[in-house]
This record gives sequence, C-alpha cells and structure tokens, in this order.
Amino acid sequence: MAAGESSGSVVRRILLGSQLRRLRDSRGITREAAGYSIRASESKISRMELGRVSFKARDVEDLLTLYGVTDEAERDSLLGLAREANVAGWWHSYGDVLPGWFQTYIGLEGAASLIRIYEVQFVHGLLQTEDYAHAVVSRGMRGAPAAEIDRRVALRLERQKALVSERAPRFHAVLDEAALRRPYGGREVMRTQLRHLIEMSERPNITLQVMPFSFGGHAGESGSFTMLRFPESDLSDIVYLEQLTSALYLDKAEEVAQYEKAMVRLHDESPGPEESRDLLRGLLQLS
Repeated sequence: MAAGESSGSVVRRILLGSQLRRLRDSRGITREAAGYSIRASESKISRMELGRVSFKARDVEDLLTLYGVTDEAERDSLLGLAREANVAGWWHSYGDVLPGWFQTYIGLEGAASLIRIYEVQFVHGLLQTEDYAHAVVSRGMRGAPAAEIDRRVALRLERQKALVSERAPRFHAVLDEAALRRPYGGREVMRTQLRHLIEMSERPNITLQVMPFSFGGHAGESGSFTMLRFPESDLSDIVYLEQLTSALYLDKAEEVAQYEKAMVRLHDESPGPEESRDLLRGLLQLS
C-alpha cells in the first residue's frame, strides 16, 4: 500500500467525523442521544466526530438514519468514506513502539501538502540524520532496549521519505539556534547533521530558516509547534503541540489564527534561507 493512501485514511476519518458532527448539530441531536442510538457512550460519539477512532459501517448507517439522511447517494458517499477511513497506515507495523496519540500525527503529516514547524530543543525529526536521531532517541529513552531504540529511529527515517517523494509536501522549518548548538551524539554526529541541513535546505520543496540568538526574544516564546495544511479544501489547518505523554491537536479557527500569526512573524523575523545557510556553515566551521 502506498504511504499516501494510508496517510489519507486519517484525513478521511477527520472529514467523516466533521460531517457527522455537522449533521447531528443541524438536527439538534445531543451526543448522548446519538451515542444511545448506536449502543455507545457520549464520549464515543465525541471521538468519532474528532476522527480519533475507526468507524463501524453499522454505526455510521444508524447515525445517518437518526440524522434523517435518506438520499442513497449521500449515504453511499459517507459509507464509502467510512470504508476508506479504516485502512491501516504503514506505521501500524510500528505499533509496538508507537504511542497511540502519535499515530494520528503521522497520518496527518503524511497527508499534508504544507508542513510548517518551529523547533527549539533539537533538529526536527524530518531533518535528522540517522546517527543524530539515534542520539536523540537514546537520550530521551534512557535504559530502553537497543532494539526498541532502533525501531523508533527506523520509524523516523521512514517518515522522512515523504520529503523526497514525487508528491512531497512543502516543508518550511524555523530552527532556533539553540537546537543547532545543543550537542547530540558527539562532534562528528553534529557536523554531519549540520551538513545534512545545508543539503536539505537546497531542495525545492524545503525552506529552512534559523532564528539566531542575536535576535533576542521572538514569536516562538511558547515553544515548539507544527502547523499542517491539507489539499482538501473542507479540512482546516491543524496545529500540533507535542507533550511528554500526549499531544494536542488544535483546529478551532481562532486558535489556529494565533499560531498562524506567530509562524508568520517567525518567518519574517528570521534570516532568509541563504543567510540561514551561511549561519549553518558558520556553525559547521566552529564545530
């Protein structure tokens, strides 16, 4: 199965969930009543509408009936979306080392047409070399079996393939200088990582900027974040905020707008791509 197809299943779950929510709201039906109709809880309806769970055809059929959707073409379209939404992604084979909350992100990342990130702690996972990734994962999982660390690194490298594929998304990264000066894996690992960043920054779909220490305070004061945009016009931008044991996915227009402003300011205030490459070259000479 192509990675694009499996990533698309996550987007289809979200699209189907949002359409079910729209239908329920238009009929004035509560989540509790909807849950009762499919022998489930209110929280199950909430998870379905957020696209966080898979869909049973029977549940979707019963909900469509409850919401008064009788047109066969509309029913068939939504049931087809449910079937497509249940396709397992390639990353499910890494389920032994992959937290459930991160599986959703990988699917969204793979389906995005534009990925914008600000990173302050370390080089973003999509731009890490294998040795640097191994050092980062090892540091974050002290005492973990070597096999588990290797699996997590392999997953990270698999994700990176999307950036060099035929249907690669546009990727715009702003890395804080702190992420480049914090050593992981030793001197040669860092030198190789810096050279890799310079090389990747020259790809046509990748824009890389460095926010230097010399700028002082800036719009990334709240910490690292990711913004995802999708080719589907009826799917809003999503802001992804990773935490230690979970993650937040923001899609409310007013919240996304605040992060959009911060991202635009980071782009505007950071040196441009060529100047940022010069900064990387300077760090390489110092390392």
